Amino acid sequence: MAINRIQFQARLSLGQFLKHYGTEAQCGSAFEKARWPSGFICPTCQNTRYCQVQHGRVKTFQCNRCHKQVTLTGGTIFHATKLPLMI
Repeated sequence: MAINRIQFQARLSLGQFLKHYGTEAQCGSAFEKARWPSGFICPTCQNTRYCQVQHGRVKTFQCNRCHKQVTLTGGTIFHATKLPLMI
């Protein structure tokens, strides 16, 4: 198993960790970058063009080509969780 780049950052104190990942928006942004390092890629057609739709607290990415909707946590261990990412 590969080392978790977010969890194991060299010389990162708790204060620095909270500064970078202390809010829900910061956690979501870091999770998005970790999931799609080169930007969103549709799991169905591999297209990179998308639009964002907000369903309450849930950020949804919709492919412009095939219209597949993917949530940030969909298909991950956080899929269908009702808890915020920062807990």
